[in-house]
Amino acid sequence: QTYLEEKQYKCTVCDYSCTESEILKAHIRMHYREKPNENSDCNYSCTQGYIDINSIKKHYRCKDCDYSCTASGNLKVHMRIHSGEKPYKCSDCSYSCTTYKSLKDHMRIHSGEKPYKCSECDYSSTQVGNLKTHMRTHSGEKPYKCHECDYSCTTSGTLKDHLRTHSGEKPYKCSECDYSGTTSKSLKVHWRTHSGEKPYKCGECDYRSATSKSLRVHVRTHSGERPYKCSECSYSCSQLGNLKTHMRTHSGEKPYKCIECDYSCTQLGKLKEHMRTHSGEKPYKCGECGYCCAQSGNLAAHMRTHSSEKPFKCNECDYSCKAFAKLKRHILTHSGENSCK
Repeated sequence: QTYLEEKQYKCTVCDYSCTESEILKAHIRMHYREKPNENSDCNYSCTQGYIDINSIKKHYRCKDCDYSCTASGNLKVHMRIHSGEKPYKCSDCSYSCTTYKSLKDHMRIHSGEKPYKCSECDYSSTQVGNLKTHMRTHSGEKPYKCHECDYSCTTSGTLKDHLRTHSGEKPYKCSECDYSGTTSKSLKVHWRTHSGEKPYKCGECDYRSATSKSLRVHVRTHSGERPYKCSECSYSCSQLGNLKTHMRTHSGEKPYKCIECDYSCTQLGKLKEHMRTHSGEKPYKCGECGYCCAQSGNLAAHMRTHSSEKPFKCNECDYSCKAFAKLKRHILTHSGENSCK
């Protein structure tokens, strides 16, 4: 009876009991299948008659930061963040990492294997974390919330990018020019203006673009889709920016103002063209002759003088011409109006 009473330290996982807390701690590690870390600062002691596994939770502590964990193996992996050690190396490329799991995930890039599949759609991924994030597109869950506004999103990285819209921080800087952006993706897209890379290809023609958004807009020239519609008239267009510009014809807004005169207009491009009337700049040059002009449209019209192209056609007869202004004058001959009025 006395011997049984002495076995006061009891394991909460099994029926094991013993007389010393250190022995019980060693026993609990058998459940964890781990060994104590000789380098961890451990001052743990037990005064109660039993030890719960939760009582040794995060018992392994990093000496260089506030990190703590329940397993010595986890601490060993964590320490590689400080040492820079990346013992797991890819045999197909120069990639290396701190954990075997990360290497295993990476190898799927080469094999094309995507074992994590969505039960709602055809989506599949190389990493379980990516699948968890994807599932939020079905559930509508947006657990990451901005403390500055009502914005919420599905990933911590997206929230971090969003917060820069409040702070004004633009940590991603171009090495070729003064451009800086809030996200690594925006810098990557910008870099294509220097490299000339256009990875997005149209399946209908030879068009290529630097961004997926530009390609989506272009594809509408083939499909005829005009999803942006004016609420004031029958106007519709393929780009949101064009609709915003069009709405100014109803509101009368002319936000782009010349600093040299009283001129104002609805589009930045038109203001740039107008500014050339002050600077005298004529950047558009003909490759066939010495002609140059301030507007791209004028150069396009001029190039027709070198070709037989007559794109402006009359709906009433077989007349066609090289300039829209000439077509307008011609149409008056059908209406009977005096073109000199």
